[in-house]
Amino acid sequence: MRFILLLPALAEDEVKAASRSDREQISAIRNFNEEMVRAGVLLATEWCQDNRKGIRVQMPEGRRILIEGPFREAIHEIAGLWIIEVKSQAEAIEWATRYPLPKDGFIEIHQVFEYPGRVVQKRGI
Repeated sequence: MRFILLLPALAEDEVKAASRSDREQISAIRNFNEEMVRAGVLLATEWCQDNRKGIRVQMPEGRRILIEGPFREAIHEIAGLWIIEVKSQAEAIEWATRYPLPKDGFIEIHQVFEYPGRVVQKRGI
């Protein structure tokens, strides 16, 4: 079963209040990623640029409208994601709980639809 773990970006005030130093946080995240690689569950991981550099595509009445960021109404901007392949939702939850979250942080877990015959190629991260 494949799952995507979504990490929302912190608000500016939350970033300032974070208790870990940037270096400690980066090291903890690197260790988390390496642990998933060693376990053979990590398919992909990426970090997203903030929404100031994003583009939103809307299609009202079939017309394409492009809106450049920042997006003020973005409640939870995505900072990063992981795609993992595990045996169960419980295992996906276990991996998510290992992430070094800041105080009051959270990760969303979504199961990815499985299509018959789809081939997933694992690559080194």
